[in-house]
Amino acid sequence: MTPDPFLAAEATSSTSRTLTITLFLVFVAITLGITIWASRQTKTATDFYAGGRQFSGFQNGMAIGGDYMSAASFLGIAGLIALYGYDGFLYSIGFLVAWLVALLLVAEFLRNSGRYTMADVLAFRMRQRPVRTAASVSTVVVSIFYLIAQMVGAGALVSLLLGITADQTFLGLTAAQAKVWTIILVGALMIVYVVVGGMKGTTYVQIVKAFMLMTGAFVMVLLVLAHYRFNLSSLLGDAAAQSGKGDAFLEPGLRYGVEKPTGLETFYSKMDLLSLGLALVLGTAGLPHILTRFYTVPTARIARKSVLWAIGIIGTFYLFTLALGFGAAALVGGTAITAQDKAGNTAAPQLAQKLGVDYFGGDTGGAILLAIIAAVAFATILAVVAGLTLASSSSTAHDFYASVLKRGTASEREEVRVARFAALIIGAIAIALSIFAQSLNVAFLVALAFAVAASANLPAILYSLFWRRFNTSGALWSIYGGLASAVILVFFSPVVSGSATAMFPEQDWHWFPLSNPGIISIPLGFLFGWLGTVLSKESEPEKYAELEVRSLTGHGAH
Repeated sequence: MTPDPFLAAEATSSTSRTLTITLFLVFVAITLGITIWASRQTKTATDFYAGGRQFSGFQNGMAIGGDYMSAASFLGIAGLIALYGYDGFLYSIGFLVAWLVALLLVAEFLRNSGRYTMADVLAFRMRQRPVRTAASVSTVVVSIFYLIAQMVGAGALVSLLLGITADQTFLGLTAAQAKVWTIILVGALMIVYVVVGGMKGTTYVQIVKAFMLMTGAFVMVLLVLAHYRFNLSSLLGDAAAQSGKGDAFLEPGLRYGVEKPTGLETFYSKMDLLSLGLALVLGTAGLPHILTRFYTVPTARIARKSVLWAIGIIGTFYLFTLALGFGAAALVGGTAITAQDKAGNTAAPQLAQKLGVDYFGGDTGGAILLAIIAAVAFATILAVVAGLTLASSSSTAHDFYASVLKRGTASEREEVRVARFAALIIGAIAIALSIFAQSLNVAFLVALAFAVAASANLPAILYSLFWRRFNTSGALWSIYGGLASAVILVFFSPVVSGSATAMFPEQDWHWFPLSNPGIISIPLGFLFGWLGTVLSKESEPEKYAELEVRSLTGHGAH
């Protein structure tokens, strides 16, 4: 069936609007109910930071999936596959392979060694105050990068879901104004989840969201495959034909490794692909909101089991993104997708609308399926931003306030109160920055967060766990050096200025040619960690021996 190129741009019916808003409000009501219930169970700092360490392997695996399968996964990757075919799927591969690094190198050791945050492991054998300060700064920066991606995804959905076209308004709001208010609404809700529910409430919200997302994606995949009578060759052939790019759509080179007019530009394009791959594969093991998940289970064995559950859930979902992306290209068409959102962030909801029209008849069928998938997408965004805000506010309170400012004298009640206040501040910063980043693809924004995490956090974590000589100086050099190099390179890259899709497209101060800094900043993070260590004479082999025993056996773990 030939796709209607104007489908995405048509005003959605009032039925769709009503249904979308109703379903979204139902989800918000349910999750707020969970959050309020959880707040009554949250009595100690362990309850607030780690959910009382009461979750099973399956529950935590679902929650990890809920944390990890973000708007980037559902909206961004589906959009990239719909627009770039083979090259878009590279994101799915990178996000999935990254879990092997987290499983083999980080999960069990971290659960055995720490208490609430990444800094608990780093500071165990080093001077507490400088290391916890560095870890707190890094956690907040990485979390804000990731938060921006989620909230941009929320904004991208709005004009499609509410049917606001260029000449229309909704409740007096233009499409641009509605996007801004949606970002503010999502930010306010995430703050409520964290401030009221803590880790316990956030975890249950993520479990509900993971179930909704897997169910919604599975239904859409079934409908796409049924449309082609489960013939993948026909699906791929139609996708290539409707993409406007022909056979090149199914081959590498549409987005990365592209042959450019000069040899140098071609080299940069290929390096960008390698840089992206490094960031995706190494970034997961340094993401603060994923690392804190390992503390919510009672033992290291259950932490390992939860990662295995997460790999199964996440792996299945990323296979779904293939059908969603190619299905959107085939049934909606590249023209209609980019007409609605240049970055492709609305490809999956547009596919839902098209499938609803085809299977359930008329605009009402399209409106119903679009509304359901839209509610799932918003649920996805809300759950992930809550996890991110909790990780960064926990680090601010536990690492910086309690350990650095108060030197360990703060009470648990005082610490939790500061964490709640920090959630407000971090949420406000993320809202402000998200409003300026609306032109960027959300999967691409998350890849930047992965690059920063892999540059700043991963070297320090691995050195701390596995290098006897590593010391405070090395940790500070590693975290600040990796963080600064990643952020500076991003700031002077085409992501921020000098390109049509940049945050500031009218300005041009870029000199770094790559869109992802990982290939430079990740090795720099490891190099700075090594250099800072060897230039300092500080060494505490006894503390390393104690950390080694604890990380391998769990002896003495909280």
